[in-house]
Amino acid sequence: MSGYTRRLIAAAMLLALTACTTTDIASVEEPPAAPLTGQTNDPAPGFESVKAGSEEDFILNVGRRIYFTQDSAKLDSVAMTTLDNQAAWLNRNPAWLIKLQGFADDSGSVSKMKSLSQQRADAAMVYLASKGVDPKRMWAKGYGEDREVRDCTERSCKVQNRRVVANLRTGPDAT
Repeated sequence: MSGYTRRLIAAAMLLALTACTTTDIASVEEPPAAPLTGQTNDPAPGFESVKAGSEEDFILNVGRRIYFTQDSAKLDSVAMTTLDNQAAWLNRNPAWLIKLQGFADDSGSVSKMKSLSQQRADAAMVYLASKGVDPKRMWAKGYGEDREVRDCTERSCKVQNRRVVANLRTGPDAT
């Protein structure tokens, strides 16, 4: 059998198979469209009752954490965007005070980590003040390596510990 004949037989078999599996499109009903139940901006289930200006609103819709590169207290563009959102929210909700807690999980001594964590918290506070948040509503505290999110050695994990966390308060902390 020649190559031409084999190809001809293969084409005929393909046509026969296609004929067996072809469905009359006119007889196929489309399933009913699913009802539209919401929009992309709808709150996640369980969070429908979050009140604007509440602590939950701040945590869910603004964000409390910013992160830093190793051995640095320099704010990057992602941190500044979060701080911009925090400043706008704080300026709309002047009853809240904010405690900025700095943390470090970098190279160096315990005293270096304490100093670096304080520098990070101070950098966030200075930035928020530059965006109109009254400095009297804020205070910063560096905790060094205390209160790690995760105890780990991998770089991708350690970055979680190099952070400033913004915590809302109704009054100043007792010293």
